[in-house]
Amino acid sequence: MRLSDGMNNKAYIIQDVETQEEGMREFLLTLGCFPGEYITILSRLSSQFVVNLKDARYSLDEKLASAIRIGEQEELRRVL
Repeated sequence: MRLSDGMNNKAYIIQDVETQEEGMREFLLTLGCFPGEYITILSRLSSQFVVNLKDARYSLDEKLASAIRIGEQEELRRVL
């Protein structure tokens, strides 16, 4: 599932950052979008997503949010 498909006020676990643009990938990694990190969608306004990641808030556009592949906490438990 992509972050752009997620629900507000729910914590997800980042599984991967998938994009063909290396600059976008590097930008998301500088924000702390690493596999295993928790990310929460605080609000969605049109095509903007306000997220909480590592005790910081960021505004991501839909293109950035679509590059972040997420899973729910239950999915991670099944994998482990």
